[in-house]
Amino acid sequence: MARVWFIGAGPGDPELLTVKGQRLIAEADLVLYAGSLVPAQVVAGAKEGAKVADSAPLNLDETHALMMETVRKGGMVARVHTGDPALYGAIREQMELLDRDGVDYAVVPGVTAGFAAAAAACRSYTVPEVTQTLIFTRIAGKTPVPENEALRKLATHGSAMCIYLSAGDPEGVQSELLAGGLAGFTLAIMAYRVGWPEEKVVVTDLANLAVTARENDFNRQTVFLILPGQSVEDAGNAKSLLYDENFKHMYRK
Repeated sequence: MARVWFIGAGPGDPELLTVKGQRLIAEADLVLYAGSLVPAQVVAGAKEGAKVADSAPLNLDETHALMMETVRKGGMVARVHTGDPALYGAIREQMELLDRDGVDYAVVPGVTAGFAAAAAACRSYTVPEVTQTLIFTRIAGKTPVPENEALRKLATHGSAMCIYLSAGDPEGVQSELLAGGLAGFTLAIMAYRVGWPEEKVVVTDLANLAVTARENDFNRQTVFLILPGQSVEDAGNAKSLLYDENFKHMYRK
């Protein structure tokens, strides 16, 4: 049985927390959550007597010390991260310390902002005969990006993209994608604080991505959805075969 559970809290909407994550938060003796991105409502279901702590002002050693204090007393920890812990979740270094100290842990997935943004915009990343690939990435900033993962190189694939942690440089995002060969009329959607009460979703095209982001003051907590083949000019008429009346499979003769 895991003593520490890393829980994906989703993008902000408390109702997008998984049932399993909700249950573990309610059972935990320590609920340690990233308060800069996870609303307090997500952890409001902690049991009476549980310690609920915001990890935003803490460093790695301090968060680990809090977890170990609970574990050594025989308690269980719910370590609550925004979105899905596997994507930009900074869980590897926490797990290394738990491995060092012989503590069992497990991960509960969550809804990442990229999927919540597509849902809010009522859009699909994949389009039959247009693109069947989705790339999650970011532009280089304080955290560098490997050269072979530069936006302009990824853009050459012509696949759908969801760009995180890049709202501070929308001009860089736009210029890199255009340099990679994407057309200026490519559909671009930006979602600000998706899942929060102040959520805002704006639809534009790649040629106007930077100016639209600046006009809306989207300078943080924004994801960019880049959707080739979904603009008015080149959306086409391709549809999934799954529900086509002439498409046969094991459940439909």
